[in-house]
Amino acid sequence: MKKILILGENSYIGNAFETYAKKFPEKYTVTTLSLRREDWQNYDMSDYDVAFNVTGIAHADVEKVTEEQKKLYYQVNTELAINVAEKYKSDRNGKKSQYIYMSSIIVYGDNYSVRHKKIITEQTAPEPANFYGDSKLQAEKGLSYLRNDNFLIVVLRPPMIYGGNPRGNYRLLQKIAHISPIFPKFINQRSVLSIENLCTFIGSKIDYNENGLFFPQDKHYACTSDMVKSIASEENEKIYLIKGFNWLIYLASFLPGKMGKMVNKAFGTLVYQVK
Repeated sequence: MKKILILGENSYIGNAFETYAKKFPEKYTVTTLSLRREDWQNYDMSDYDVAFNVTGIAHADVEKVTEEQKKLYYQVNTELAINVAEKYKSDRNGKKSQYIYMSSIIVYGDNYSVRHKKIITEQTAPEPANFYGDSKLQAEKGLSYLRNDNFLIVVLRPPMIYGGNPRGNYRLLQKIAHISPIFPKFINQRSVLSIENLCTFIGSKIDYNENGLFFPQDKHYACTSDMVKSIASEENEKIYLIKGFNWLIYLASFLPGKMGKMVNKAFGTLVYQVK
């Protein structure tokens, strides 16, 4: 029986994993702790085999974020992640422990586009394009110094997650599927990960006391056009994929500013090619 402490209340991933864990009462017990409480430092973590940190600030429109907001990203995504790991390690006092940190594919930057495919291998060096990606990468680096034979660190760099009530890019696709009866049929590839597969993946890392950096993804790449059509179908909406817009998407990818970024983000190829 593994005792798991989820660090973060009412999070998309945390709630999903708690639901998953409850299906296996013979394997897991789960407790949730809010790190937004000022007194979390007083919570005794010594009885938990696993601490799963899902607390963090997700990506935003980086062009509209103030300097004060940028500092908050580092305070939560970096400093808090490291501080709570140190507290957990101290409380465990040398007992076998596992700390799981949710990083992101965003640490590899956003230098992909309609014209430039980004294929990430195990040798690809992180290259954050903004403070959000850097805050995640700095947390990874800080956590690495805590790792030893009895204190295992699992870092996950998932791609876009879907299913349930997701946030971020997938939610944008959901909105498009609702408001538009047509969508371009453009062929690209994206690594994606269902929330169910993520929970199963995390469960396997816990079961086998694993340690290290991992790149969870679904077995097959997704195509943005097919994803939008699938979302519409699930919501009983009709959407038609229209051929012949490739030239327009290609030209739009050259646009400066937000519009060009949106086109490249939606229709560019970004995939993991790892074992």
